[in-house]
Amino acid sequence: MKKFITAAVVLVLGISLYSFAQAAKNSEFKSLDSRVQNLKHEVLQLNQELFTLEEELLFPANTQVAVFLSLDVGKFFKLDSVQLKIDKKVVTNYLYTKREIESLEKGGVQRLYVGNFRSGKHELVAFVRGKGPKGRDYRLGTNINFTKKADPKYIELRILDVQGKKQPKFDVKVWQ
Repeated sequence: MKKFITAAVVLVLGISLYSFAQAAKNSEFKSLDSRVQNLKHEVLQLNQELFTLEEELLFPANTQVAVFLSLDVGKFFKLDSVQLKIDKKVVTNYLYTKREIESLEKGGVQRLYVGNFRSGKHELVAFVRGKGPKGRDYRLGTNINFTKKADPKYIELRILDVQGKKQPKFDVKVWQ
């Protein structure tokens, strides 16, 4: 009987120790998992901060010029490509995919270019190519002269359908 009780006590103690060890192991894994998740979150935040800092260093606000493209078309012009020149230097050539054109037609805005320019007068020339009325090749161009000051300069190139003329037109909007 004494051996039976001793064996039972040893068995109960063994089971208890095993359960305690498993609980401790699970707790360690949960603790490790939560620390890994916290570290991952901190790395993502640091990455975002580094990206923001990089943007500020590469394109400081006092020298930044950004050019955007938007469409308000559908009937009279199907976009194919765009070329952007600033101060007689080609800064962007872009050929569009079907998905990109669909996104622009649904109201999307594309950032064509971001760069640094000194204060003073500059010239922007833009050409777009595509299919115009009756499926013919069509090319639109525009140029604007703008003065860069200490503030960032944002320029939007809009391609619009003109219902009265049944043709597309270029509209340039300089954001203040």
